[in-house]
Amino acid sequence: MDYELLNEQLLAITENVNNNITNYANASALLFNSLEDINWAGFYIANGDVLELGPFQGKVACTVIPKGKGVCGHAYESEKTVVVDNVHNFSGHIACDSASNSEIVIPVFHKKAVVAVLDIDSHKFSRFDDTDRKGLEEFVKILEKTLG
Repeated sequence: MDYELLNEQLLAITENVNNNITNYANASALLFNSLEDINWAGFYIANGDVLELGPFQGKVACTVIPKGKGVCGHAYESEKTVVVDNVHNFSGHIACDSASNSEIVIPVFHKKAVVAVLDIDSHKFSRFDDTDRKGLEEFVKILEKTLG
């Protein structure tokens, strides 16, 4: 994946757009239509001790995830990117789509607090590597600059 190009596209579609939901929606569509071998891409938005479903692309999803639960909740609580090669071996994994086998979740920060997480699932095992982690963390940093 050419993350430099992907991130340039994100910059272009978020420039002068000050609506978080609009930017999350376009970002999830950009990822879903650009990344190979994924079956879900979207955002969960922080609301106290839970994450609530935000804009996404893919099958119907879990609507509320408690902080610390599943891969998303773990990334929310730890404030760190989580890459899981086999979600079936992740303790407490929440199976919203049984076709998902690997996952990457990146926290989204605003004013030093996690305000959302970017969640991407794949039907392939070990789909996400260090290149994906670095490229997607940069993607999220671009998005963070648009948050108001």
